[in-house]
Amino acid sequence: MELERIQAELKKAELDGWLFYDFHNRDAIAYRVLGLDFGKFTSRRWWYYIPAEGEAQKLAHKVEPRKLDGLPGTKTLYLSWKELHESLGRMLSGAKRVAMQYSPEASIPYVSTVDGGTVDLIRAQGVEVVSSADLVQTFEAIIDEAGYQSHVEAGEKMQRIKNEAFAKVEAMVKAGEQLTEYELQQFIVARYEEEGLDCMKEFPIVGVDDHPADPHFEPTPENSRVLAPGQCLLIDLWAKLAKPGSIFYDITWCGYLGKNPPEEYVKIFGVVRDARQAALAFVRQRFANGEDCFGYEVDDACRKVVDEAGYGEFFIHRTGHSIGEEVHGNGVHIDNLETRDERRLVPGICFSLEPGIYLPGKMAVRSEIDVFITSAGEVVVAGAEQQDLILMDF
Repeated sequence: MELERIQAELKKAELDGWLFYDFHNRDAIAYRVLGLDFGKFTSRRWWYYIPAEGEAQKLAHKVEPRKLDGLPGTKTLYLSWKELHESLGRMLSGAKRVAMQYSPEASIPYVSTVDGGTVDLIRAQGVEVVSSADLVQTFEAIIDEAGYQSHVEAGEKMQRIKNEAFAKVEAMVKAGEQLTEYELQQFIVARYEEEGLDCMKEFPIVGVDDHPADPHFEPTPENSRVLAPGQCLLIDLWAKLAKPGSIFYDITWCGYLGKNPPEEYVKIFGVVRDARQAALAFVRQRFANGEDCFGYEVDDACRKVVDEAGYGEFFIHRTGHSIGEEVHGNGVHIDNLETRDERRLVPGICFSLEPGIYLPGKMAVRSEIDVFITSAGEVVVAGAEQQDLILMDF
């Protein structure tokens, strides 16, 4: 736990402190930031307060008095709810604005883990509760050079596996051999293991024609189709190195099983590709100009291209998500649809850009790249960016 750095960030944000709270292991963020063991059951409420200045304070129940012993600061134990309220009042005495894992109107639900009643309890102490979302991004989503290099290495392996998957489809279909969506997915998963990659049991999406019109389609032995000439194929794959601290790599590519794809498929692919490029260009321009860049703005820049092409109603998810040690991280998301993410893009973060057009009962396209912002503010993409549909020779 980086106490001095946290206090420096609190001063920068003009906050009086950061109040951590948990009950029954509800807030994984708190455990990660503080370096506590999330695997140990928490049957009573605990609190940990880091003021912008001064000594940290611990508040634990007498049934679990050693819960926070690994953290610095003074310790107070409570038994009754009355003692809890009184102790919180003393702990927060003099504080005016305190961050918690809370988001007004749940606009950033990824960090909004503190329940409404607990927020009421803190407000009753005369304290304004503000969102810890920016602090969480700083301590959860900023990737160091080693982390970024793990992302790049995973990307090299993933791009190779993606190429092998499309080549396998072409070879088997051309030879008249049967291959299903599920079998292709399992081929990719097997290659992960061979390459030392880990997808944390969240398996790739492989779908043809209208199957990926469900953005989170999951092929199974029961629902899986046999791949055949004339189908539109989408493969979405993600994994990280099977080593502690590694960062995920997440891409989506599309292809056609043949040489002459349908006109509409070519059209929507072009729209999605152009939208992805517009989002990337927007971020690069903002950083080149030294201007702030917010998640919701990038989503707007991407969505505008799809809207103007007449497919806005079929772009049914955010433009992108934070990427970290989990494929969906706790940094800024590229979103002004599902939520309005008003966090800034800052050096050290990694995120996806993945616009899509989903035509129910017909076909779907998604094109996904991963973007990293270096410490110098350079906006970089690891690995190839799909510019044209993959076409197959039969």
